[in-house]
Amino acid sequence: MNLHARVILVAAWMVTIPAVALAQDAAQAKDKPLAFRTAIELALKNSTTTGMARADAQRARSTVTQSRDVFLPQMVLGSGLGGSSSFNVNFQGALLNAAQRANLKAARSDVEATAAQNADRRNEVLMETAVDYVQLDLLASSLSLQREQQDAAQKFLDIVSQRVQAGLDSPVETTRAKLVAARTRLDIAQTHAAADQLRSRLSQLTGLPAASIQTSTETIPSMPSVAQDQDLPGEAIKNNPAVKVADLAAQSKEFHAQAEHRQLYPAVDYVGQYAVLARFNNYDQFFQKYQRHNLTAGVAIRFPFFNPVQRATADVASAEAAKSRKEAQSVKEQVSTETLRLQRQVQQLTAACEVAQLEHQLAQAEIEATHAKTESGTSSIKEEQNALVVEHERYTAFLNSSFELDRAQIQLMRQINQLEGWALGPAAH
Repeated sequence: MNLHARVILVAAWMVTIPAVALAQDAAQAKDKPLAFRTAIELALKNSTTTGMARADAQRARSTVTQSRDVFLPQMVLGSGLGGSSSFNVNFQGALLNAAQRANLKAARSDVEATAAQNADRRNEVLMETAVDYVQLDLLASSLSLQREQQDAAQKFLDIVSQRVQAGLDSPVETTRAKLVAARTRLDIAQTHAAADQLRSRLSQLTGLPAASIQTSTETIPSMPSVAQDQDLPGEAIKNNPAVKVADLAAQSKEFHAQAEHRQLYPAVDYVGQYAVLARFNNYDQFFQKYQRHNLTAGVAIRFPFFNPVQRATADVASAEAAKSRKEAQSVKEQVSTETLRLQRQVQQLTAACEVAQLEHQLAQAEIEATHAKTESGTSSIKEEQNALVVEHERYTAFLNSSFELDRAQIQLMRQINQLEGWALGPAAH
């Protein structure tokens, strides 16, 4: 083998080995379940809501800079080649402007309101990801049960068919057995469709391929207990980001109203001009005290003693501020009412989940009892099959009750602003 061939072989080996390793890593990652916390972290990082929140925060900060920089000198460089100056610099800035001071306060309130709104958006992403993950995990458990039910239904159909052929049962029993099997297939198809939709949404939230998303029950944090005598509505009013957004929005409107009213106050600007005067117009010969470098500075004072349009604008802004205060109060009432509803709903769903669990335990005991009777010849296979169907239905009802309870608790944690601490643990910020 010549040197050129050896170089080609080594190069091919160096390219192939990393590619094989990457393919193996990708296959392992596809088979590895997605941890609950990892899904939450990826959603917070990659969701479109997070990107919009960053843009809104930047816009709010830029508005503060824009309002503050009015008090800095605004400089314009120019030249009047056809006139008396060959070079000039004009500058102007606000020295005393009560209206602009109020606008600056309003802009700073908008920054705080945007931060609170982004926190609410963050909680929205957290809640959607958590609910979808929990529901997908329960659907996976339900799908396993339905597949067992499908195998049992098919086995029962085979037995019934044999009994009908032997003349032990009526042909209508075959139709009943086929109906049970068909219902099981329908349940599996519906579960598959719901699971695929959840995987698709989780894929959009996390940025992972939908086919690679598999849940891990062990990584889901346990739900905190909910005390019914605790003042959760009051806690929600203090901590809910939506309430903070409404309060800060009302505060911003009040500052804007102040700014409109203060447009009727006197204002003082500092102004000036530096110019390099030209020589081609013979001003140095015409004026006895000619100075080529000319600087003029002073103040401009404005007294708006009659401005009915601005007064009407200020009145409109005051009305908007009053409306915003009422809207903030309405948000507080809605948050309080919704929090109390969820607090009581958790209590009801906890009881419902306990009932569903006990019913499932009884259904399991009934299967054992019916099976023992079948073995002893005092019960038929049909009765045992019916007991299996009832047990599967009870287990499905228990899973549904568990999900409704988990969803209500997740929604309640969002209301009192404790969702992130639950989803990401004590180290969450």
